[in-house]
Amino acid sequence: QVQLVESGGGLVQAGGSLRLSCAASGRTFSTNYGMAWLRQAPGKEREFVAAINWSGGNSYYQDSVKGRFTISRDNAKKSVYLQMNSLKPEDTGVYFCATDPELDGLGLVSIEYKYWGQGTQVTVSS
Repeated sequence: QVQLVESGGGLVQAGGSLRLSCAASGRTFSTNYGMAWLRQAPGKEREFVAAINWSGGNSYYQDSVKGRFTISRDNAKKSVYLQMNSLKPEDTGVYFCATDPELDGLGLVSIEYKYWGQGTQVTVSS
């Protein structure tokens, strides 16, 4: 089993910053897994935001967040982070951490992940 716990969400004004964290645990979790952040806005489908491969050497972003968000990981802490700068009201939503042992490389650009956290709310006011 794999458990993912997100933290760091909150309310911020447009132009502000937040840093999300996700701690992974569980008997079957491996730091060889790629990890990702996805989000879901009210009334909208869940969407891919960013992903990072097992080593941290490759990362992938949705076009709308490129240059503003940075994904990183610390395998010693079994954690992944999402630094979000220049936040916009359209970034509002519940942000989920996810992982899947079967996804790697460009396959990480997906919404079809096996393991999900419970999500953390991010609200950006205008």
